[in-house]
Amino acid sequence: MSTKNHSNTNKALFDTVSDQCCRNVTKAYSTSFSAAVRMLAPTIRQDIYNIYGFVRLADEIVDTFHEYRKTELFEMFSNDLQLAMDHRISLNPVLNAFQHTVYKYNIPSDLIDAFMNSMALDLTKQVYRTHQEYADYIYGSADVVGLMCLKVFVRGDDKKYEELKDAAMHLGSAFQKVNFLRDLKTDHDELSRSYFPQADLDKLDEASKKAIIDEIEDDFRKGYEGILHLPLEAKFGVYTAYRYYRRLLSKLKNTPSTEIKNRRIRVPDYEKFGVFAKSYFSYKLNML
Repeated sequence: MSTKNHSNTNKALFDTVSDQCCRNVTKAYSTSFSAAVRMLAPTIRQDIYNIYGFVRLADEIVDTFHEYRKTELFEMFSNDLQLAMDHRISLNPVLNAFQHTVYKYNIPSDLIDAFMNSMALDLTKQVYRTHQEYADYIYGSADVVGLMCLKVFVRGDDKKYEELKDAAMHLGSAFQKVNFLRDLKTDHDELSRSYFPQADLDKLDEASKKAIIDEIEDDFRKGYEGILHLPLEAKFGVYTAYRYYRRLLSKLKNTPSTEIKNRRIRVPDYEKFGVFAKSYFSYKLNML
C-alpha cells in the first residue's frame, strides 16, 4: 500500500470516529432531539449530529463548567474552531466532523460567527433588558442553528434555502424560547440569567407568562409553514421535533407561573412516545 493511500485510509477512519463522537454527544445530551434526528433520512442524519455536537460543546462551556476558567476554555474552543476551518481537520473529533459538514453544504461563516457571539455573551451578560438585545441573542443562539440545519435539509439548493429561511428562523426561535421557559429555574437561580425582557422573573405572573407563550405560538405558526415545504428527507424528523416542542409548550401553558419558576417541566417518556407515534401517522397519511 502506498503512503498516500495509507494516509487517506487513516483519515477516513478518523472521520468515522469523529462522526461517532457527534452521535454519542447527541444521544447523551438530548434523548428527544436524538430521537427526532433518527427520523431524518440516513443521507442527512449524520450532518445534523455534527451540527448538534458543535453547538452542544460550545453551550456546555458557557453553561456547565463553572469550576473551570470558562472564558479561557471558550477562547481555546474558538481558536480550535478557526483552525479546523482553516486546515479542514481538527484533533477535536467534534470540530473535525463539524468542519466537514460546513464545507459539504457551504454553510456561511457568518452563521457560525453569530452563534459563537451569542455563546460568548453567556460568559458575561446576565440580563436582557430590551427586545433588541433579546432578539439578537436568540438569532445567534437559535435562529442560525436552524439555518445551518436548513442548509443540510435542502442539500445545496440555494433557491429553496431562501424560500424557507424565514420559517426556519421562526422555528429555531420557538424551540429556544420554549427552552428558556422550561429552564427558567436553572437560568435564574443558578446562572442569574434573565432572557425575557417583558417579564420580571423574580415575580413571574400569569400575564407575563401568557405574553411569552403568545410570542412562542406565533413563532410556531410561522415555522410550521416552512415544515410543509421541506424536502421529504427532512420533513418527518423536523415535524416530530415540532410536535414534541408543541407538547412541551402545552404543558408549560397549563402549569401555574409559580411552578414554572420553581421546577423544570418535562414531557414524560410515555408522552414522548405518543408524540412520535402521532407524528408518524400524520406523515404516513400525507396530512402534512
